[in-house]
Amino acid sequence: MLAVDELPVDEFGLIRRAAALDAGWSDTRLIAAVRRGELIHLAPGVYVRSNPWFVTESAGRDELYRLRGLAAVTSERCGNGVVLSHQSAAAQHGISLLKSDTRYVHVTRDARSGGGRRAERQLHAVSLPDCDVVDLGRFRVTSMERTAVDVATDGATFAQALTVFDMALARGASREVMTEMLAGRRNRGVKTARRALYFASSLSESVGESWSRAQMIDADIRFPVLQCTHIAEGHEYRSDFDWECRLVGEFDGKVKYGRLRKPGETIEQAVMREKEREDRLRSIGIMVIRWIWSDLENNRMIPRVQYWLERFDRLPMR
Repeated sequence: MLAVDELPVDEFGLIRRAAALDAGWSDTRLIAAVRRGELIHLAPGVYVRSNPWFVTESAGRDELYRLRGLAAVTSERCGNGVVLSHQSAAAQHGISLLKSDTRYVHVTRDARSGGGRRAERQLHAVSLPDCDVVDLGRFRVTSMERTAVDVATDGATFAQALTVFDMALARGASREVMTEMLAGRRNRGVKTARRALYFASSLSESVGESWSRAQMIDADIRFPVLQCTHIAEGHEYRSDFDWECRLVGEFDGKVKYGRLRKPGETIEQAVMREKEREDRLRSIGIMVIRWIWSDLENNRMIPRVQYWLERFDRLPMR
């Protein structure tokens, strides 16, 4: 009898009930494996092998949600004409979201009625033109532009709307197409979404940077230059936020340091390299301030930025 890690998987890395039965398993054994925590039940007849990463890391939780969407839209009970949409489509497009509600898999059917929430699935029944759908083989998702607009207008805060537009633009979405889509919307979230799209930028490299910028916009503080390049002691450095080449702001997160790591380098070594970068920038008269996720959660970032901007305003320009 095959062990759990020997069960056949499909092209998505998912275990299908039919394949498991063909391999000699039974429904009773599948249920027992789920109860023992060896398998995770994603959708009717669809499973994935358990992995601690799904629980311990935010990236793992995001991946599990992406797999839930895949399982739902490719399960035998999904039905025809249904596409992944909203947060679930964003997961397939690799669009990161701010505080996304991942309790439900979102699907859309081109219909005027019949929407609603059923178990762990949110069904949207709305007009869905062919141009708003992308075919990914065994399943379909809303286009990147339609996905961003749907998320931004579906009860999103300004910060959440700005984040999804930032991330979509960074992945190649068309601002013009999204603007046209919003022009035809009449739901409650349109005003917030339009404001967010106006300020959106493809230069934002993370959810934390987008949320930082949203707080700066809401606080009406002097707007920074994004991803500005500085030369310090013969080294070229790029900053998240820059105010007149006097003040640099950096959002620090685990993902950022993972992205900055060079081949064979540990996160600790990347952090030390960032410390050297900061020292070099300060040597040419640029003040560097940093903040982390908890600073954004507890509204500590804006007062810190305002303090240094006011301090530099009292000093003569170099």
